[in-house]
Amino acid sequence: MNRLLPAFLLSVSAAFMLSSCNKTKITQSPVETALDSIFTSMFAPDEPGAIVLVAKGDSIIYDKGFGLADLEKHRPMSDTTLVNICSISKQFSAMALLLLEERGALSLNDTLPKYFPEFKAPFFKDITLRHLLSHTSGIPDTRPRTETEWKKYLENHTSRFGSVHDYKLYAPTVESIEYLTTLDSLAFTPGTAYEYQNPTFQLAKPIVEIVTGQEFAAWMKQNIFIPAGMHRTFFFDPSREMPQGMAHAYIPAQGDNKYNYFRSKDGKWEESDYGEAYFFPTQADGGIYTTAKEFLNWEKALFGNKIITKESLAKATEPIIETDIPETSYGLGLFIEQKPGMPRKVFHTGDNGGFFTFECYFPEQDLFYLVFANRNDWSREKTMEQMDSIFNTAGLLR
Repeated sequence: MNRLLPAFLLSVSAAFMLSSCNKTKITQSPVETALDSIFTSMFAPDEPGAIVLVAKGDSIIYDKGFGLADLEKHRPMSDTTLVNICSISKQFSAMALLLLEERGALSLNDTLPKYFPEFKAPFFKDITLRHLLSHTSGIPDTRPRTETEWKKYLENHTSRFGSVHDYKLYAPTVESIEYLTTLDSLAFTPGTAYEYQNPTFQLAKPIVEIVTGQEFAAWMKQNIFIPAGMHRTFFFDPSREMPQGMAHAYIPAQGDNKYNYFRSKDGKWEESDYGEAYFFPTQADGGIYTTAKEFLNWEKALFGNKIITKESLAKATEPIIETDIPETSYGLGLFIEQKPGMPRKVFHTGDNGGFFTFECYFPEQDLFYLVFANRNDWSREKTMEQMDSIFNTAGLLR
């Protein structure tokens, strides 16, 4: 447990006591005061920051932007800023396959050779779509990351890139999963263990396209995003013009600027999103840009059974396998946390370049919160723990 947490909780409790004794002098709720104390200390006004949103039922009880979405243009973070939500995107791919299963277009029990006859190894016939969505396939991520690995990769595969650096920055889904055609071993027998992977979720894109006959992003927009009220949400595609209002992501600048990436005038921050972050262009595993407001729409639509049925949602949120995170399992595209003395929490995290995100929902209490940040130099786990403690102290989790 974090050593600072007991003192932090005492200060939160004190804020609650003060507000009840002297209501006329405090204009904001104790929850808002406690959350402000966390995020104003984490994100300075002139640095990269975050948008923080909390909703209870139909009411938004906290909605504040901290810091800047774009250092060069000095544009602030807000609930309408388009942010790459990174691996939080995985739940959208999982729900897409569940929706197609409802429509009779596929089954999560289908095995990979049905969709990828080019995957020649015999073990692929033992891997189902359910395994892909629960990180239990046993497929390792052996995409090339070093010059030595790149040289070996080119002995068996063609590439439009001349170096591993460009491959890692710009490889689209079709090339990012190419290594699977010559994969000769698994990390473990499918269904027997958990290992978080990106390429397995990338396979959702070609599966959707094979089954529907439509381009992935277009199908997702019509069948997932628009029904959920996510009209500005999109999958990043470097070949298309990007909309206004997108955040850039940043990491603390260190050393020489070998590739001449954008650096802030004070020299503290280096841009780290498309063109600077590894594997950024792939879609089904982490390519969604959305806003805090539109993600709240998604959460309400998903758990309100407007996207998939109650039965399909139960499949997605039923623990399938224990993860390497304490007291946390994985379902289909979602983590499920069950800590002693705390209600069930369904959540996901994400990081890509400088983007650092999480979203959490307590279904029985109908309490939702998110933090979408465009910098990664803060503790996601500590922040979630602090926010849960604030909500618990306030009685919002009872």
